[in-house]
Amino acid sequence: MHDASGRRYHCATLRSHPELHAAAELYARVFGYDTPDLHLNTNLLSALVRNGGSAVGVLTDDDELVGFAYGFFGVDRAGDEFHYSQAAVVDPAHQGTGVGRLLKNAQRDVARSWGQRRMRWTFDPSLARNAHFNFSTLGAEGIDYEDDYYGRPGTDRIMVEWALERKSDPYAAERTRQPPHFGPENWGKPSPAGDDAVWLPVPAQPDWDAEMCEVVRAALRAIVTDGRVLIACTRIDDRTAAHLAVRRLDEEEE
Repeated sequence: MHDASGRRYHCATLRSHPELHAAAELYARVFGYDTPDLHLNTNLLSALVRNGGSAVGVLTDDDELVGFAYGFFGVDRAGDEFHYSQAAVVDPAHQGTGVGRLLKNAQRDVARSWGQRRMRWTFDPSLARNAHFNFSTLGAEGIDYEDDYYGRPGTDRIMVEWALERKSDPYAAERTRQPPHFGPENWGKPSPAGDDAVWLPVPAQPDWDAEMCEVVRAALRAIVTDGRVLIACTRIDDRTAAHLAVRRLDEEEE
């Protein structure tokens, strides 16, 4: 793949220690992790690659690693099986060039090679840009809201599910809907969108204050635990974005 500047990228499963070491370094640098408990173990990554998991990279023509994602086989309490994507990171110098989509597609190919038909991952509710990528770009859905996902305050997450073998997207038409012109006065206030759908305006930037976090996250939690799924996130302007939630379709309807 080429980006707009002519840079070329390719994807690969990472297997050697130097490749996995570079992946661990990129992961720590992009997320700003500076304590050992948040670092990646290259032996663990190697074991995942061999046992139902993924460790994929996006590299430039000169083999510089600029994107990395890893995951593993998972199953929930209902017995549903999936590939769980723990993290996907892109070097800041290469963000906005399509590297993120290359990563997820490469990870999808690995998951399918293991016989896994769905992928799940989580993201921070305050990241509207990530929501847009997950829902509007990839065509995944937000299926659940998890409080303190990593066992510490401030780590609430939205759970995403991506159907890897879906022949057509049952939410395709809904994902293209455009929100009303919401502004800051609407943040965190659900607004009916017809057919039991709901718009939820949120700040477009991630620097939410504590009060806004509580208001918006409470609204998101209520929406996705009431039989709805998040299917789109549209940026209205520099200050405001809007999630769209609709009633979840049954498996047989998909």
